[in-house]
Amino acid sequence: MGKFSTLLRATGLAVSVAMPAMAQDATTVMATVNGTDITLGHMIALQERLPDQYKQLEDDVLFDGILEQLIQQTTLSQEMEKDLSGTIALSKENEIRAFLAGELLAKIGTADVAEDDIKAIYTERFAEDESEMEFNASHILVETEETAKELVTMLNDGADFAELAKEKSTGPSGPSGGSLGWFGKGAMVPAFEEAVIELEDGAVSEPVQTQFGWHVVKRVESRVKEAPALDAVREEIERELRAKAIDDEISRLTESAEITRADVVVDPTAIRNVDLLPK
Repeated sequence: MGKFSTLLRATGLAVSVAMPAMAQDATTVMATVNGTDITLGHMIALQERLPDQYKQLEDDVLFDGILEQLIQQTTLSQEMEKDLSGTIALSKENEIRAFLAGELLAKIGTADVAEDDIKAIYTERFAEDESEMEFNASHILVETEETAKELVTMLNDGADFAELAKEKSTGPSGPSGGSLGWFGKGAMVPAFEEAVIELEDGAVSEPVQTQFGWHVVKRVESRVKEAPALDAVREEIERELRAKAIDDEISRLTESAEITRADVVVDPTAIRNVDLLPK
């Protein structure tokens, strides 16, 4: 099958649409608008950036729609290029700069992460770290130190902690016997956490003051927090490594670039003064 083209002329616009042979590559010209070629590569690149809802269209509908959109965009951009204002020219430069920078970051951020790097982070964070403890504790919260001391005395005399918490505690855990369940380091305010760590399992503290009031704390039990399986934290580690790769590349490129900052003083309020932009 040979090639033939249909020449469309409308409002002085010349659009040549090629009907290609079956063999195609990215350089295959699909249309020419006033001398500017639109290739199959342009169409594929635009398709890649479409929202998923459009990618689900039938191939022939998607193909025709993308070609038509590129033809329209080309005609409109050609018209705009005839009279670029200073502001639009500056914005065009910014958009191109931002697009290229974003593409590089996306390339780095989606690159495969070495398995050895993932395992090294996992080992450093979990396997070789000191065992982290978790605690199951209860408390009774009251307003004054005097009341807290009275509670400690009652507990030492054999009072039941849970029943006392239900009766005396002003905290939200009171109705459940003061139980706070299991928690790890950093979950509680420092003074409370320190008291729990210093206690033995089953022991009750002396009154502990925090910004919430006075606490009588009971460490019910403790256990070593198990390290998560590698697969459970793999995605998290991969995200961290990709973010680090992006930061490292930004640093490398900016440090190796020849950058000269102009020795000029500008009022920071000028950043909002659109009247300074060329017309």
